[in-house]
Amino acid sequence: MKPTPFDYSAPRSVPEALALLADEDRDPKVVAGGQSLIPMLGMRLARPGLLVDITRIPGLDELTVDASGALHIGAAVRQARAAADPLVRHGWPLLAAALGHIGHPQIRARGTVCGSLVHHDPAAELPTAALALEARFVIAGPSGTRTVAAEDFFVATFQTAVEPDELLTEVVVPPCRGGWAFEELTRRHGDFATIGVAVLVERAEDAVRAARVVFCGAGPTPVRLPAAEAALTGTAFGPAALDAARDAVLTHLAPSGDVHATAAYRREAAAHLLVRACTTAWERTR
Repeated sequence: MKPTPFDYSAPRSVPEALALLADEDRDPKVVAGGQSLIPMLGMRLARPGLLVDITRIPGLDELTVDASGALHIGAAVRQARAAADPLVRHGWPLLAAALGHIGHPQIRARGTVCGSLVHHDPAAELPTAALALEARFVIAGPSGTRTVAAEDFFVATFQTAVEPDELLTEVVVPPCRGGWAFEELTRRHGDFATIGVAVLVERAEDAVRAARVVFCGAGPTPVRLPAAEAALTGTAFGPAALDAARDAVLTHLAPSGDVHATAAYRREAAAHLLVRACTTAWERTR
């Protein structure tokens, strides 16, 4: 199919982009990489009257680290660029690993980090990594700029805290500490995850001082599992801790089933992936 007719505009500033997004009559949509939006246009799942191309706005393509050590990723930064950046690979390896699981090189070469986050497919890798890393989202709107924590950003499937007349300008990721791992199960290379998990582990001698566990493909948003975190935290890392974390997944994770996998299969796979991810993350604390 072909998309319905639409107008196109490439603003040169954030205020200009916001003025265009305020045009309710044309139902404007933001485009940067277009790896999700363009197929939706072709299938007529989206029918905007105006596309607002933000890639020509100065500053939105910046990838920087501030004085506090936080990573700032602008709304026009491509996924491939972020994945290959030495700063990201060294300081935020969990994010780099998640980026490497996205689709294929051609998709990552065009798709943007913020575009995937604001599109929010619950089986996508970046929302899960963002929640695990406690990212913050900077959103510009008619009333000014606001910052939203990852816990509040992802609202439902394909829905985030960004309103139709607002623009996600950057995502800010605090320094990554401790060991990390990102694991996912897919039917084929490049597919969305049937189930996936991001794990962060901080070490205190032979015990886990802190843990963060977040799943993708397990609900309408990334699913953080405090029960698994509690099973790991404050205990000596080993088979007993891993068994407790696995049991927490089997007891508390409640994924849904679909044509790709049953809920029971996803739960069992999630438990297996968590054990593997925790083991890898612990080894990376050494």
